[in-house]
Amino acid sequence: MKWIVLIGALLVLLSFDLWLARRESKGAGMSVRKATLQSIGWLIIALGFGAGMIIAFGGRDAGLYFAGFLVEKSLSLDNVFVFLLILTSFGIPEVERHRLLTWGIVAALVLRGIFIAVGATALHHASWISYLFAALLVWTGWRMYQHRHDSAGETAFVEKLKARLPNLSIATAAVAALVIADIVFAIDSVPSILAITDDAFIVFAANAFALLGLAPLFFLVADLVERLYYLKTALAALLVLIGIKMAAGELWGKLGPEISLPAIALVLGTGVVASLLRDRRIARERAAEVDAAPTPA
Repeated sequence: MKWIVLIGALLVLLSFDLWLARRESKGAGMSVRKATLQSIGWLIIALGFGAGMIIAFGGRDAGLYFAGFLVEKSLSLDNVFVFLLILTSFGIPEVERHRLLTWGIVAALVLRGIFIAVGATALHHASWISYLFAALLVWTGWRMYQHRHDSAGETAFVEKLKARLPNLSIATAAVAALVIADIVFAIDSVPSILAITDDAFIVFAANAFALLGLAPLFFLVADLVERLYYLKTALAALLVLIGIKMAAGELWGKLGPEISLPAIALVLGTGVVASLLRDRRIARERAAEVDAAPTPA
């Protein structure tokens, strides 16, 4: 029954998102104000689903959902930069980007559902796979840390992806590139939430509601990437910690959401606060330079 409710809700929400995309393609496209309001709206919907889980299943399952959602949403901030490169590379007009992103999300949900089902089943039948997932997360975190302040890897990835796609219409090729990119992202994204819980329903719900707000978030990413300077550092640390937690969980037992959720929030919050403090410091330094500049005669 819970799966029917979740899938039904997602179909309604995705239909609504496509309706919004059609409206924007006939108008002036997505403005920053619209993107901000829609991002807040999707966040409220995701939190509302978590509140419903508290009522239906209790605080523990809801805590696992919130922890997974927070991880997935944070990773999507980094992933969406690649989507920006893809759509720019294919020359997709801004008014068409929301619609293509939404279709990309639909395909990504189907594929991630398969990955989650396979991953959760594998963990149930062969717990030693946790160590492989843990090693993958630690390695991914280290790689992310090495490239925390550059986008050369993302740019090269998009160029290779574009070169290897067959001759398709521009829109179809762009959606295919978005889906392939999401498959690559799922390699570290899905294990990171399976390290929190192997309940397929919770994992899929957290993934789904994190992806639903991706389209409006896309239109805010340029400003976010520039201001959240330490986001990749925080995400890298988070992936490494989740990997260690996953391996340790097999040896000494899994940590509950009462520990996981605050720990995830602390790591990500530290990255955000450090970024905002850096942004403020740079603004003060620039203002001081302007004040210290000699006045023209």
